[in-house]
Amino acid sequence: MSDRTSPSAVALLFRQVGYQNRLFIRTPIAAMFTLVFPLIFLVLFGAIFEGVDLAPGEEVSPAQFYAPGLAVFAAVSATYTNVGIGVAIYRDEGVLKRIRGTPLPRWIYMGGVVGSGVAIAAGGAVVMLAVGFLVYGIEMDADRILPALVTFVVGVATFSLLGLALAAVAPSGQSAPALANATLLPVAFVSNVFISVRNEPPAWLDLLGDIFPLKAFSDAFFAAFDPFEEASAYKPWLLLWMGVWALAGAMVAVRKFRWEPSTGAGGGGGRRGRR
Repeated sequence: MSDRTSPSAVALLFRQVGYQNRLFIRTPIAAMFTLVFPLIFLVLFGAIFEGVDLAPGEEVSPAQFYAPGLAVFAAVSATYTNVGIGVAIYRDEGVLKRIRGTPLPRWIYMGGVVGSGVAIAAGGAVVMLAVGFLVYGIEMDADRILPALVTFVVGVATFSLLGLALAAVAPSGQSAPALANATLLPVAFVSNVFISVRNEPPAWLDLLGDIFPLKAFSDAFFAAFDPFEEASAYKPWLLLWMGVWALAGAMVAVRKFRWEPSTGAGGGGGRRGRR
């Protein structure tokens, strides 16, 4: 085909993102855990917890504190969990091996997988915050929108790379869901996602959360919504820490990633085994 009729790399990339998005939509359990699960928590927290007093006669909804963290959790589920599990399963099913034998550049295919995760992460965060704004009346100053966007971009980039690292080190597609959930859910409980441990937590718990990038993502993003925050909503040290983890994830992915199915891996795991 001539250059005039060949699709551009950008067009191919967008096609791959669209294809991966359709696969996600056709996998109800993945959509359930990525989008519906955090929303259920937001509704429950909004019903269980009382508002927080800012000043005499001035109260804010508990969603002001929980919606940002749950938006982060939805974004991390769409990138780290879905990318890591999906790529590991594709490898065991022989999809990656077949892709490598086609004219499609490998970076475009992987870019489609990651791009889909980023798009779903953005959609999940928008849904979570939209419910917070429209239903629970959370507030956000206009000058904090840009810091929140910058933090979100850094966060989803970090966890996309960590998702590829997860796929690289997972022994098989069947073990990837267990590995993803074992490394995400416990960390979420010490990272101000489901419960807040910001107010004088035990030193060991605070240190444990500080080690992992999820707390950095959650705290940096929450700063744009924190009604008690008087300083800048930019948290450069937290963004830098996420960048360190992103670099580590990229190095693991480059060194350990393989396109061939794992030895003895079966092809029957399918997309249904993602959780």
